Amino acid sequence: MRLLLICCVFTVITASAEESLPQFTARQLSDPSYLAEGRAVWHSQCRHCHGRSAYPGKAPHLKPSTYQPDWVYDRVTNGFRKMPAWRDIFTQRQRESVTVYIMSEEFQP
Repeated sequence: MRLLLICCVFTVITASAEESLPQFTARQLSDPSYLAEGRAVWHSQCRHCHGRSAYPGKAPHLKPSTYQPDWVYDRVTNGFRKMPAWRDIFTQRQRESVTVYIMSEEFQP
């Protein structure tokens, strides 16, 4: 009985710790508050590797016109190859915001 209770508690804790995947809507992708927060995240962290002034070859320059928001969010959250995962550094809101900024018309690496 104790083992069953422990398993149930563990399952509940694990399920609540997982975050839901965001659904990027047209409204969110044009929301000024997401854009502003995403711009701040980009300038504080991302541009150092992906920006125009980054050392050539440090990280690829981004081509958002070829991306989908879910793909960008996954890369930001989970990392890829040499790019670190930012799940434990930035909140879900910050990761969504930088995705919105990268996908925006105003984005300039």
